Amino acid sequence: MKYLLSLLIGVMLFNCKNDSKTMVLGAQEIINKSIEVSGGKQFESSVIRFNFRDKYYVARRDKGNYSLIRMFADGKDSVFDLLTNNSFERFINNRNVRLVDSMIPKYSASVNSVHYFSVLPFGLNDKAVNKELLGEEKIKNKDYYKIKVSFNEKGGGEDFEDVFVYWVDKKMFKVDYLAYSYNEEGGVGVRFREAYNERFINGLRFVDYNNFKTESHTIELIDLGNAFEKNKLKLLSKIELKNVEVELLSI
Repeated sequence: MKYLLSLLIGVMLFNCKNDSKTMVLGAQEIINKSIEVSGGKQFESSVIRFNFRDKYYVARRDKGNYSLIRMFADGKDSVFDLLTNNSFERFINNRNVRLVDSMIPKYSASVNSVHYFSVLPFGLNDKAVNKELLGEEKIKNKDYYKIKVSFNEKGGGEDFEDVFVYWVDKKMFKVDYLAYSYNEEGGVGVRFREAYNERFINGLRFVDYNNFKTESHTIELIDLGNAFEKNKLKLLSKIELKNVEVELLSI
């Protein structure tokens, strides 16, 4: 009897330990796993090229240093935007253009936002990022961790007040959905994105998105997953990266 009782207690303690491990998985650990399954440190030493709508983008990341490029035609002119760790520059027809100070943050944010979305969840471990586990939620019969992301004013960019919510698959740790709020004239706008067309190129994960909007201003950011599940969102556009190329740099 003593042996059986000891064995029973041991099994119970083992199960409790396993349950506690599951329960203590926090936002940071979830994001770490999500970044890892999406390509991990390979993003940090890479050159990524793609087309988005009518523009061409190139991102070079090399051990903390980055060069984010956007190229497009504006009438008969060719525009080349270059955002680095330290500066933003615009070239028109290969000539460096002096910009009004107030426009530099706007152009920088415009370039950065496309590159930022293209490699998510990479970037969510930047110093200015704050992460909070809101709980769990089921969408289309799959279980997700629900994580809120906000930004510090210092290092958070022009749009540091934007707030994001990520739905991370509990089994595969991939981001299948995300939502965000942003300031607009007259208040705050929200968007919800559904990932599709997953592909791995040279080990890095890329997806496209169905981009949804709300038809009711009463739906809160954290409730957009539930609204999507109940078909209360309207498809606004598609976010598609085309002709994606990845060159991995030596680490």
